[in-house]
Amino acid sequence: MLFLNIDSGVRMSAAESRGRTVGFRSARGPILLAVMLSTGLVAIDSTILATSVPTVVADIGGFTQFPWLFSIFLLTQSVTVPIYSKLADMIGRKPVMLVGVLIFLIASILCGIAWDMTSLIVFRALQGIGGGAILPISFTIIGDIYTVEERGRVQGYTASVWAIASVLGPTLGGVFSQFLTWRWIFFINIPLSLIAMWVLWRKYHESVERTKRSIDYAGAITLTIGLSALILALLEGGVAWEWLSPQTFGILSLGAVSLTAFVLIERRAREPILDLKLVIRPLILATAAVNLFSGAVTTGLSSFAPTYLENSIGVVPLISGLAVAALSLGWPVASSISAKVYMRIGFRQTAIIGSAVAAFGTALLAALAGWPNAWFVASSMFFIGFGMGWTMPPTLVAVQSSVRWNERGAATGVGQLARSVGSTIGVAIFGAISNGMIAAGRGEHDYSTIVNATQWVFIAAAIAAVLQLASAAGVPKHVVILSENPGDLPAGAELGSERSS
Repeated sequence: MLFLNIDSGVRMSAAESRGRTVGFRSARGPILLAVMLSTGLVAIDSTILATSVPTVVADIGGFTQFPWLFSIFLLTQSVTVPIYSKLADMIGRKPVMLVGVLIFLIASILCGIAWDMTSLIVFRALQGIGGGAILPISFTIIGDIYTVEERGRVQGYTASVWAIASVLGPTLGGVFSQFLTWRWIFFINIPLSLIAMWVLWRKYHESVERTKRSIDYAGAITLTIGLSALILALLEGGVAWEWLSPQTFGILSLGAVSLTAFVLIERRAREPILDLKLVIRPLILATAAVNLFSGAVTTGLSSFAPTYLENSIGVVPLISGLAVAALSLGWPVASSISAKVYMRIGFRQTAIIGSAVAAFGTALLAALAGWPNAWFVASSMFFIGFGMGWTMPPTLVAVQSSVRWNERGAATGVGQLARSVGSTIGVAIFGAISNGMIAAGRGEHDYSTIVNATQWVFIAAAIAAVLQLASAAGVPKHVVILSENPGDLPAGAELGSERSS
């Protein structure tokens, strides 16, 4: 069978397809806007809830349960990424994206009318199920409708969504909680979702050859159980129960057994939910490792830096949030110019330089953590974000360009899954370090204790950043690009042909 994209619903001349048409005024502008709005749903949702938790708890109770509002969203979002990614390769990006946004919309409405903490947690789980489709399919759509050179600059647009959300989310959360009601932190998703769905429905069209496909139900079930158990153990270990406890052992054992069964099933499946032959390709494996350590670094620093500033020198939450938001500001700045760099020196070299910059920023943060200062943290975060913004686009573009259309969703999903798992592992490890140091010291409000504990967290993050750099060095020097013009290839790339299977 042969799967070929792409009629994106946009027809352009050769001149129009050049980089100057990247933006909202181009023929593909409405699709880009819809993708950004969809990404914004997840981005804002990741930041808007944190400032509203005290108000939520005061209204519906459940103080001991509220951490699950974040954990359950991350859990359901992560485990559904491979499934959505495979479905996007089977039936097309548009229906999967629309279903994901629709689920997110319904879940947001339900969250807004939740009557107690238990119901809110359940509806947040449903939100995560919808969110699991949005990010990987957004990146896949970009990979479908933009050229190799254009994708790097388009990543700057999507990265800017996170930068805006990092500032706008906490602000809106505080405003809604103080002047309206916390329920509007979920109702705000209604207009955004409807606009994104309408634009995608009207403007985005793709041609997919409809053939009978077999769905790997056994693989999907075992993968979901295995990833759920692994992520749950990492999220709740040392929090809901001790690391060295029967609960941890039992859940990790369930995860190990399920993932082992998944591997055995995938080796025999006619159309595996996650093609292991795809995962072990050197390029995809190396970029997945980059995503893994990148997730650990960025999520870990974003989680612990605000507490470090607030509990050491008494910085107010707004200032600590803005200091950490500098990471999200540096990211789109670098993403917007990364395309010019990787077209000139290649994917691998660009990723290495970006990872080196991120490692430098993280090491600087660790070295000077003994002298807490919001401006210093913001500067270091900008460096780290700039490095990440110079690393992630070339690795993503390299992967998407090296596979066929009917593999692009799965290949993109591998990176997104690795990033989610890395975020979870990073938070778990950094949390264990911080909790251990604080328990051995004088408590979380003691200056020397919090500074010492956070410095060790930053050191661990610096180690993860170095491992990211090593992973970037493992990206193959030469990448075979499918279906691009020879004159449009980046340095170190070779033109391949799109094969049928």
